[in-house]
Amino acid sequence: MKPLLEKLREEIREKDREIVRLLNERARISVRIGQVKGQEGLAVYDPVQEAKVLDDLNTLNEGPLSDRQVSSIYREIISASRDLQKPVAVAFLGPEASFSHLAARLHFGAAGRFVPEPDIARVFDEVEKGALDWGVVPVENSLEGSVNVTLDRLILTPLKIRAEMYLRISQCLISEAKSFRNVKTVYSHPQGLAQCQAWLRAHLPNAVWSETESTAAAAQLVQGRKNAAAIGSALAASAYGLTVLASGIEDNPSNTTRFLVVGRGDNPPTGDDKTSVIFATQDVPGSLHRALASFARRKINLAKIESHPVKERVWEYLFFVDMIGHRQDKGVKNCLAELKDKTVYLKILGSYPRTKDKL
Repeated sequence: MKPLLEKLREEIREKDREIVRLLNERARISVRIGQVKGQEGLAVYDPVQEAKVLDDLNTLNEGPLSDRQVSSIYREIISASRDLQKPVAVAFLGPEASFSHLAARLHFGAAGRFVPEPDIARVFDEVEKGALDWGVVPVENSLEGSVNVTLDRLILTPLKIRAEMYLRISQCLISEAKSFRNVKTVYSHPQGLAQCQAWLRAHLPNAVWSETESTAAAAQLVQGRKNAAAIGSALAASAYGLTVLASGIEDNPSNTTRFLVVGRGDNPPTGDDKTSVIFATQDVPGSLHRALASFARRKINLAKIESHPVKERVWEYLFFVDMIGHRQDKGVKNCLAELKDKTVYLKILGSYPRTKDKL
């Protein structure tokens, strides 16, 4: 048995040697690509090209690794290659180890420079003034609905949506305690507590719930307290030196948050895109129906439509729409031209690769 195990391990070592050699060959080519990008004034992070790489790899993949596993491995390879070209700076809704931080790290890879901001408005501010390259912001949750602060800033910002990602929210009970039976107080963001209330009532019926401004802040708060625990991510446990006492404690396993990457510039079409727009119609009967008819006639699928109040004008609304297709596609282009004539306000927020998988 032992000689067979050693033989298999030697085969692994041989493959590892070959993989490292090929990775360095790939990295040298990537450095040359970075030089060309610099000469042509192109950004190091290219969401369209990176999406194409991952799609091509999934087409080539024959298993036993799943497409998701291959994508996860290659996100880090791409991240390391990008870092060799020029490190990217990414703003996210902090503090460190928040779910926004986790989404940013999973999308950009660990090699990026991630900067926590105290609120969503500051994420936009820092990218708009050029202090940081990209921003990652939550835009909607499958249970709680849209993030209104993000929608408000999308109305005003000159930045464009360059990518989207979906993160399944998996909550953990984290603490310095050795067992959750010793926990007397549980800290978390109100949504974190609400999302885990059935588990808490079943396993910690006598514990006191205490609200914090974020799940990461809750993790910071329980450091050094043996009878307290926080609800947060596994990343928060790692970042603040805590132990995961229980994982997957959320009541609804389908809880997912959609995040956006915002930055300057535009994306070319990939063949599988999404376009986001905002528009306003006249306050007369049938105006919204006439606007939506522009999509229906061209059989453009709407992934989302949502009304959003205009803060300066009581009982007036803007409409946020996500449609399938790129604004340069003939059908979408004609639709937007017609929509402009049927609305009193129209803003294209961006066209970007459509994401189907969760991080």
